[in-house]
Amino acid sequence: MDRFFTLVASRTAFAAGQPAAFIVAVSVIAGWGLTGPLFGWSDTWQLVVNTGTTIATFLMVFLIQNSQNRDAAAMQAKLDELIRAVHNARNEFVGIEHLTDREIEEIRSALEHAVGADESEHRRQATIAHLLKRR
Repeated sequence: MDRFFTLVASRTAFAAGQPAAFIVAVSVIAGWGLTGPLFGWSDTWQLVVNTGTTIATFLMVFLIQNSQNRDAAAMQAKLDELIRAVHNARNEFVGIEHLTDREIEEIRSALEHAVGADESEHRRQATIAHLLKRR
């Protein structure tokens, strides 16, 4: 069941992110709008699009969230492997995604302080300016 859901979620999320999906959605809404006079702009006519879009949105939230969760977990596993494989990396960073937001912010602040974030800010701005000039 998990493999089937993963397959459906991945393919649906991929398809929903394509330009053709946007064109189909715009076409459906345009078609619905054009039928307004035919149905006398009735409450039922409005309810059809409200119901359809609500159902589509409700289902897409779960499919897209599943794809994002899977992508984030895969990225985290890759980063953990890099931490493990790099000789001077601190293995204590493996799994910090399970900490609270406050704990992660404390770690981030400590790391910035350790590398001298204030003095490196000038270098960072210079690097960004250099990269923007290369465009």
